[in-house]
Amino acid sequence: MKWRVAFDRALAPLHLTHAQYAFLASLSGLTSNETRSASEQQPSQRVLADHTGLEPLYISKLARALESSGLIVRSPDPADSRAVRLSFTPEGAEVTAKAVDVVRHLIAQLLEPLGGADSDRAQQFQHDLITLLGAPLDIAIAKRGAPS
Repeated sequence: MKWRVAFDRALAPLHLTHAQYAFLASLSGLTSNETRSASEQQPSQRVLADHTGLEPLYISKLARALESSGLIVRSPDPADSRAVRLSFTPEGAEVTAKAVDVVRHLIAQLLEPLGGADSDRAQQFQHDLITLLGAPLDIAIAKRGAPS
């Protein structure tokens, strides 16, 4: 919760929520390679949903809000009438770059007690987090309650 509060406060001057940041930073990561084809530089909402792990309906809602804010453009996919392609406006690219810098600074602060981002402890911490996040969870148990 401490991380989330710090994250939200740091992004507030950019008028971004945590979910909007996840959307924009992921879109930036997906489109940053200049050797990609035109369609890869404008990923679909579905590709972004798969990349972020967010529900496609939620990605669609975020995309509409970010488009209304002037940060992204949603365009029909000429090859698939059901798909919507995403790209940044100039303002959206600028806001995203600023937000990524803010979050990098927060991560550096978070990892400082472990010796900094490049320390062995921080590397082990990252490895452990990836391991935990990759562990399968049994949703059925959560729905019916934990066993006694």
